[in-house]
Parts: sequence; structure tokens; C-alpha cells
Amino acid sequence: MKTLHRTLWAALFCAVGFAAPAAAQTAAYPSKPITLVIGFTPGGISDVLSRALAARLTAQMGQNVIVENKPGAATTIASQYIANAAPDGYTLYFQDMTSHAIAAAAYKKLKYDSWNDFTMISLVASTPLMLISSLNSGTKDVKSLVALAKAKPDQVAYASSGNGAITHLAGESFKNLTGTNSLHAPYKGSSPATQAVIGGEVVYTFSTMPPAISQMKGGKINGLAVTSAKRSAAAPDVPTLKELGIPLEVVLYSGLMGPKGMPPAIVERLGAEVKKALASPEMKTTLANAGAEDLASSPAEFAALMKVESEKMAKAVTLANVVLD
Repeated sequence: MKTLHRTLWAALFCAVGFAAPAAAQTAAYPSKPITLVIGFTPGGISDVLSRALAARLTAQMGQNVIVENKPGAATTIASQYIANAAPDGYTLYFQDMTSHAIAAAAYKKLKYDSWNDFTMISLVASTPLMLISSLNSGTKDVKSLVALAKAKPDQVAYASSGNGAITHLAGESFKNLTGTNSLHAPYKGSSPATQAVIGGEVVYTFSTMPPAISQMKGGKINGLAVTSAKRSAAAPDVPTLKELGIPLEVVLYSGLMGPKGMPPAIVERLGAEVKKALASPEMKTTLANAGAEDLASSPAEFAALMKVESEKMAKAVTLANVVLD
């Protein structure tokens, strides 16, 4: 009996010994800089919002939050990097629908599980896309763009921020709904795609809002329509596609994730910090200028929305015949 008691006490001591450092590590979090990864090039909505969020989290948490761009392969490069990272809260992912709702449907094989290899922390924001066209194309509205594409099948080109990106899916859906057959020209981000429109390399693109708004205000592109259900407060004079009789609604959701197995206390801490950041005047201004709305949430709310969006995007991927491998 004494031997049994000694064994139980030894086991209890070991358990406490292992639990104490883990608890101390969580309580001290963060004790070093945090890396916030995004799957796109600088200048697009994910880059703009992630950098604004990183600045607020740095101020709130007392440690630098450093944004790292890992673009390519419809965000799967960034996603795989996060899936393989240590779940200690020091490598986080500013993801959007491309990374989890679209890539999961467009790729037949991925080196990670889009759901089970990640920890959902909080939604951050939602924003529409803007359909823009080049000034020298003669397309000042959606009607003239559709007319041009129909008059020159297989000659009018549109840009996207990459194969499998939401801008690609929006472009293919637009073609299907308007009976046009434009050529797809993938670029490495929304800003390069917008620059291609400005330079006349392509006729149009579905841009994320920050580059579209800035270039439209600068008189360098035509802003034709937004993909939300209602007009964007950041561009109130630009109609929705639905207003124009084209039933295409695409809203880009972004959120904060980490690798699977993150400590619940760190997840809770980060969720609270995101909510606090989104309530700050600085983030409110950034969101408004980008045509975005804040969406602070619980991990469960994040998962529920992503499930709905994944099912919707999977249907859109099939209809648009987007296959990436």
C-alpha cells in the first residue's frame, strides 16, 4: 500500500511539474515577437488590414507583431507554413476565404487539412470586391464592359490576384453570368492586377477595395461595381452588381488563425485583443477607408461562418470549373 501511495504521489508530482511550466508560459504570453503571416503580396486588403491589426496588437500586448508576406499557389504556401508551425501563439495566420473556403475546393490534394490543422481564433473583417476597368478600354460601366467582351470573344483579358484566388473565382462567375468569354491573366496579388488594368495590359479585374479605391480616386481606373449586397460606404457612387441585374455577390471574410493545438488560454487572450483592436479609432478608420466592416467573433462563430462560406464557395468553384491541380 505504501508503495502504491508513493507511486501515486510521484505521478501527481510529475503531472504538476509538467503543467506548471505550461501554465507559466501561457501567463507570460507574449514574451517575444509574434509573426503574422498572410498569403498575399503587399497592397491588397489582407495586407492593409493585417498591418493595421498588427500595429494595434503590438501597442496592446507590448510585443512586436511582425507581418510576413508569403504569397503564391492560392495561399496554400502560407497555409502549409502555418499548419507546420509550433502551436505556441507566436506564429499566426491572417487568412481569408481564398485560403480555406476556395483552395480546399479547388485543390484535389493538399498537404494539410483545411479544418483540422488550424486553430480558429477570431473573425476580423468583411469587404466586397470592386469591378474596375482600364481608362483606355472605353468601358465606363458594366453594360459597356459586357458589350465589349461579347463583341471580342477570347480577346478581352481580365486580371486576378492569382489562380484560385477569390478575384479569379469572381471573374469566372462574372463570365458565366454575363455570357462572356474573357481570358484570365493571373498576377501575384490584387495590387499587381490593378496595376495591369492601369497600364492597359488587361481590360478589367475584380480588385480588393484598397487599391481599387485609391486608384479610382486618383482617376486612373473606372470603378464599375461592387460585389456586396449593398453599396460600400467607402465608394457610395459605385453601384452593386445586383443593382445592375447581375446576381453576383462576393464578400471577402478575413480572420485570425493559428496552428492546431494552441493553448485555449492563448486563443482566448488573442480573441480579446482582436476585439479590443477592432474597437480602436485607428482600426475603425482603416476599416472605413478600405470599405470593410469589423467582425470580431468567438472561435465557434468563426467556424460556423467558414462552414457556410466553404459550402457556398465549393459550389461556385464547381460552376466556374476552377481546378488547380
